[in-house]
Amino acid sequence: MRDDPSVIALVTRAANRDQDAWNEIIERYAPLVWSICTRYRLKNEDIEDVGQTVWLLLVEYLGKLREPAALPGWLATTTHHECQRALTAARKTESLGTKLDDALLVVDGAVIEQEILIAERNAALRVALRELSPSCQQLLAMLISDPPRSYTDISTTLRIPIGSIGPRRARCLECLRRSGTLEKLGAGDMGVNSAGGGKHA
Repeated sequence: MRDDPSVIALVTRAANRDQDAWNEIIERYAPLVWSICTRYRLKNEDIEDVGQTVWLLLVEYLGKLREPAALPGWLATTTHHECQRALTAARKTESLGTKLDDALLVVDGAVIEQEILIAERNAALRVALRELSPSCQQLLAMLISDPPRSYTDISTTLRIPIGSIGPRRARCLECLRRSGTLEKLGAGDMGVNSAGGGKHA
C-alpha cells in the first residue's frame, strides 16, 4: 500500500498542477479526513475548518513530500494535528470539562495506519464499482442503500423479476471481487460478498 503506484502518479500529476489529479486526491481522501474529524467529536463548522486547513496545507507541501506514496499518512497525521489544534481552541473558549477524551490527543501510529487502510480500500472499492456495467452499478447501489430498498421496489425500478435479483447480485459481486483494483490492495473480500443479502421485504 505504501508504494502504491497510483498514489505516486496522483501526487506527481497534482504537483504539476493537474487539476484532475487534485480532484481525484480530494475524492479519494476526503472520507479519511472526515472520519478522523468525527472521532474528535468536532462541531460541523470545526470539521469544515480542519478540512479546509488540511487541503490548503497540502497545496503548500505536496511538492515537498520526500516520498509521494506517503501522502495518505501525511494527510492522516496532519488531520489529527489540526483536530487537536481545534480542540485546544475549543477548550479555551468553552467549558468542555470531561466531555472530551484526552486519549484522542495522542496520535497513535497503529490507529493512523488502520484509518489509511480503510480509506485506501474504500477508494479502491469506489473505483472498482465504476468499472462495473451500469446495470450492476445500479443494482448494487440499490441493495446497499440506507435505508435498504426492498426487492419489490428494486424489481419495479429495474424492471426485472424478483427471482432474478439474487442471481444478478451474485454475478455483479463476483465481477467486483475479480476487479484488479481491489486485488492490488488484497481487498477482494472486504464485505462486498454480503451486499444486500436477504433483503426481500
